[in-house]
Amino acid sequence: MIAIELMGTVTSTVDHALHTLASTPLAEPAPKGIDTNGIVTFFASKIAPILLAVLGVIFIGRASRGEISKVLTSSAIAIVGLAFIAGAATLFFVGDYLIDLIFQ
Repeated sequence: MIAIELMGTVTSTVDHALHTLASTPLAEPAPKGIDTNGIVTFFASKIAPILLAVLGVIFIGRASRGEISKVLTSSAIAIVGLAFIAGAATLFFVGDYLIDLIFQ
């Protein structure tokens, strides 16, 4: 009786394992290049908000100590830095457009 139950359990386990192996792909396709869109999306959605939050905490801490001029200077520098980053992203898309236009 125990042997029959043991065989039933082993059979169902082997069946489940074979079904799992049959449903998984054997080899992943080779990557074709670097996913730059994924990298930009990752930085824009994960890294940039964290950095902006850290800057905000620093600015609030300085402002509470009465260092308003330093806060304004740091804020201006941060805004100029964000403008440069946005300009670089714009140039990236403009360059991509020009390459597509030239090599069509």
